[in-house]
Amino acid sequence: MKKTIAEKLMSRDGIDRRGFLECMTWAGTGVLWAMKGGVAFGQETHHAMGHDGLSFVQISDSHMGFNKPANENVIGTLQEAVARINALASPPEFMIHTGDISHLSKPEEFDTVDQILKTAKVGRVFFVPGEHDVLGDNGKQYLERYGKQTKGDGWFSFDQKGVHFAGLVNVMNLKAGGLGSLGNEQLEWLENDVKRLSSSTPIVVFAHVPLWVVYQDWGWGTDDSEQALGYLRRFGSVTVLNGHIHQTMQKVEGNITFHTAASTAFPQPKPGSAPSPGPMKVPAEQLRSLLGLTQVSYRKGQHALAIVDSSLGDGEAMGASMEAAGAATATAAAGSASQINIDNFSFSPGVSTVPAGTNVTWTNHDDIPHNVISTEKHFASPVLETDQSFSFRFEKPGSYPYYCSIHPKMTGKLVVS
Repeated sequence: MKKTIAEKLMSRDGIDRRGFLECMTWAGTGVLWAMKGGVAFGQETHHAMGHDGLSFVQISDSHMGFNKPANENVIGTLQEAVARINALASPPEFMIHTGDISHLSKPEEFDTVDQILKTAKVGRVFFVPGEHDVLGDNGKQYLERYGKQTKGDGWFSFDQKGVHFAGLVNVMNLKAGGLGSLGNEQLEWLENDVKRLSSSTPIVVFAHVPLWVVYQDWGWGTDDSEQALGYLRRFGSVTVLNGHIHQTMQKVEGNITFHTAASTAFPQPKPGSAPSPGPMKVPAEQLRSLLGLTQVSYRKGQHALAIVDSSLGDGEAMGASMEAAGAATATAAAGSASQINIDNFSFSPGVSTVPAGTNVTWTNHDDIPHNVISTEKHFASPVLETDQSFSFRFEKPGSYPYYCSIHPKMTGKLVVS
């Protein structure tokens, strides 16, 4: 059975909490999420926290530089998100961006986002990287821009009005076939970071890839998240904010509420509703209802953190649009032994056999960048944009497993005879 959000959480009153959350977490409804006793409840946004509390916003997955049919104007939709923030009745104290700021880690992409976010009426912007922000240089450029006062690969923490925040990094050193990863050094840091805190301290943790397994087959989860969550379970209120999957989803486990944000760039299919993840084209009139931002509020002395998802559109429900578009996604085109296609987040054929001396070519047909990395370090491609290719000549017989280090669930193998 595929690992996804399949379990139903039944309350004593007989309400199917999973069904309730799935119905309510699409963006644009003006629903306010408040956490009470470990369970999320919906209420109208006019009951939002007052001026004496803490309010901040989350945006995610700007993918600046993306220009494919799923959204040919990511600058415009990011600007719309900022305009929504600037129109809030009470200005947020800060903003967090949960990664994939850029699409290809290009300086001009980061520059564009920086210029747009400077117009946001927020006190400060905090960042964690997505896998698209660390392409080609192992995150060096990202750290120079956004990580000067962080630890390791960019993790950090801070306190604001009685709430403790921890920004984590789970997109570095990814292994073939695996999920997101925090790593031992960061886990040790997190354990020490929260040791000093009282169990009554509200905790907000944010990272790019979800810290719960949304859908394992697509790599939508973090391998070692359970260890991190183990350090947090003693706290009475923990909120985990993520991006990466380009849609709003929520899950509650005890006193931990998990929430993923919509993208400001393009939607992705619902888990398992299409052959693969990736940019999803929807009718132009529906696009903005699937993009948006998240506002989070906290009032001292209360257990609840309130989460409000706002779309850039008119509030049309996302479910039907996403399922229809996902069902229409084409299957991956088959390649040949020496011509391997990259499509729908897969290598086709997945296993190839060629004679020694063959020149093998991989071509990326996806709207998302990929690479081809030998797990045994025999070869490595640069980042391949749409329609770009990489070739390597195999002289020695043997078995050569490989993967995409950007999306490590993508694996393949070449057998040289």
